[in-house]
Amino acid sequence: MGYEDFLDKCAEHKHALIFAAGIATAIVGKKVLESKTVKDAATQGVAGVMSVRRDAEETFQDIRENAEEIVIDAHEEDKKEIYVEAKD
Repeated sequence: MGYEDFLDKCAEHKHALIFAAGIATAIVGKKVLESKTVKDAATQGVAGVMSVRRDAEETFQDIRENAEEIVIDAHEEDKKEIYVEAKD
């Protein structure tokens, strides 16, 4: 049986080969996902995301507080202008 004959036989049973390749991929994928290296990398990734989220929340809170102060100051200025106009 030559190389071309082997390829012809494989072509006849390509669905079976695809099925077997899918099973092999699932088995290898499971082993990779269960490895300590992948678990450590995933843990580091999640920790990094959580850190970025915390930093973003702190930044958002600071921006919010500054915006509230600006609004309060603007209202005080409006009240002063109304008081000065009414006094005149």
